[in-house]
Order: sequence, then structure tokens, then C-alpha cells
Amino acid sequence: TDSVAEKLKELYPDVHLEIGKKILLNCFMIKIGEKSLFTKELENALERNEVDLVVHSLKDLPTVLPLGFTIGAVLKRENPQDAVVLHPKHAGKSLDLLPNKSIIGTSSLRRAAQLKKRFPHLEFKDIRGNLNTRLKKLDENNDFSAIILAAAGLQRMGWETRISQVLGPEDCMYAVGQGALAVEVRARDQDILEMVSVLHDPDTVLRCIAERAFLRHLEGGCSVPVAVHTEVKNSQLYLTGAVYSLDGSDSLKETMQTSIALDSQQEQVDEKVQRVGITALKVSGAAQDAAERLGVDLANLLLSKGAKEILTVARQLNDAR
Repeated sequence: TDSVAEKLKELYPDVHLEIGKKILLNCFMIKIGEKSLFTKELENALERNEVDLVVHSLKDLPTVLPLGFTIGAVLKRENPQDAVVLHPKHAGKSLDLLPNKSIIGTSSLRRAAQLKKRFPHLEFKDIRGNLNTRLKKLDENNDFSAIILAAAGLQRMGWETRISQVLGPEDCMYAVGQGALAVEVRARDQDILEMVSVLHDPDTVLRCIAERAFLRHLEGGCSVPVAVHTEVKNSQLYLTGAVYSLDGSDSLKETMQTSIALDSQQEQVDEKVQRVGITALKVSGAAQDAAERLGVDLANLLLSKGAKEILTVARQLNDAR
């Protein structure tokens, strides 16, 4: 929130900006782990006109937003990869060098499914709480040999030195929207939409539209292991998407690409058009459409190969736990 406020102050020095401390306090009082409640509290403040914009981690926002809200800005993505934080007794090692049956902590089905397949000699156990709580559980007990966290979250907190290993896409692809901050606003507030739209990073917007379209068309979410990897290179947007069974033994993974018209970013974009919850006034509408189609096309490809069956079983097993 502070970083977004600072950027807006630089761009609009005459506009008075105030961070809603009461709203933040209420959100921190919500039980850890209930992201939907956290998001709902912020959206309630937005609806009551107590605040004019709300900053989220994009990966925490659903692909379909409540009526009347939109994502008015997606900031330049930080490192979207996952990171390994080792227990001090394993300093200098990596996951593949840990002893057999070492216990790795993660609250993510996506991470666990991929890493079980990639590192079969390790065991994975659920770990809950915010970053501070998880790091404390790792450091003060011998329950875990390592925990897996988002690299961007550690970097935002200034804890880069705790990162023992960054997991590349060959080890663990990331969550939809991971590493990107989103600014949610009231869809009817055209002045606010226009103001925050300058924060959009075009590459990040297009990557995240493709990822969110992929997830929405799969009807995925936090309760099933879905992973992505995106890249913009030479005016091409590449999207790799995958679905996994809970134990990682069954999976489907494919890559597709599309051309994106980044050279036409100055075209007028209709502020009423949302693409998977995102209104990007400063980004080419044609490029946004291409990114959204890419996500849908890749989802359809995986669905044609049996993705729905894999995800249905994963969801049922997760619900039964």
C-alpha cells in the first residue's frame, strides 16, 4: 500500500493521499488465512466510500470481481517465482540435497503437487500463518527442514537474505498473478480509474490477463493445483499452464503463444470493458483481447486432454481432507 501511495504522490503531487489505518487494522484482526474475508473487508470500505482505492496481491483476487468493482492498475511484476527458506541447520543446501524424508512446509496445493513430483525423496506438510509466523515456526522448531514461500513477499519485507533457493519453472511454476500488486477501485469512478491507470505495466497486464483467463476457463482456484508461467519476448506472449493431481502423479502441461500489438498502446480503450476483472485504459485493447484469448485457448487445450477430470478428483480429495 505504501509503495503505491508513494508512486501516486510522485505522479500527482497536488493530490492529497491518506492511507486508511482503521481499515488496515480491521483487516489484520481477521483470522490469518481467510483471504476472502480480508478482501471482503477492503471491498466493503470501498463500497462505503471510506476509501477510493485498495491495494491487493493480485493472486488473492478472484477472476470474477463483485459487481461495481474493477482492477484499475496492475503494477510491474516482481519476481513471481517461489523460494526455498531452509532451516539454519541446512544452510548452504538446496532441496535436492536435503536428506530423505525431510519435511517441507507449504500451505499451497500447487507447490506441494509440483514438488512431490520433482523431489520424491521429500515429504510435505501444511504450514499456516503470515510470513512472520511461518519463519518463526521454521526457525524455532525442528518440525521443518525448509518452507516454501513467494519470493516477492520475502523481497517486499526486506528479507531477501532468507532466500536459500529460487525455484525455476522446471521445478515449480507459480500461481496466477503471483508477484504482482493490483489496485482495486469502484468501476464507476472514472476520475480514479484514469488516475491509477498510469501505474499499469503493459507486459504485466497482458501476462496476468492471459493467466487469469486460463484459470477462470478451467474453473480453478485455491482448492486445486493450477500453475502457470508467462513471458513476453519479441512481441510474443508465451503462456505455459499446467494442472496436477494432489500428489503430482497425474498432470497436464502445455505452452501456447500469441502476437501482442504493444506498438498500439495509445489507442483509446473503453473504460467499461473489463477483462477477467482488469480495466487497463493505457494498454492496447487488441493486445488485451489476444492475451485473454490465449488463456482461454490454452485452457480448452488442457480440457480436451482431461484436465477437468484431474481437477475434479483433486478438488474432491482436498474437500475430504
